Amino acid sequence: MKIPIAHGEGNYFADADVLKAINDNDQVLFRYCDEAGNITAESNPNGSIENIAGICNDARNVFGYMPHPERAADLILANEDGLAIFESILSLVKA
Repeated sequence: MKIPIAHGEGNYFADADVLKAINDNDQVLFRYCDEAGNITAESNPNGSIENIAGICNDARNVFGYMPHPERAADLILANEDGLAIFESILSLVKA
């Protein structure tokens, strides 16, 4: 997905225990990566620890996400990649 970002300041950070817990619990949902899906220092726009762009709580019913899918959810914006995130949420609500 190619999703715009708009955070000049701010990034994800946590201590080693929290990082271990969220990684062990598979709570990291998104990481900054390049177009080929490689997670690299160069693809990390804000210095977020472990390139983390989005995480969820341990119940997996709340998530936080730094990029802005609403800025990529319509053809008029020349990008519909973010639409998949909203459609996914709607499909769960409808279920």
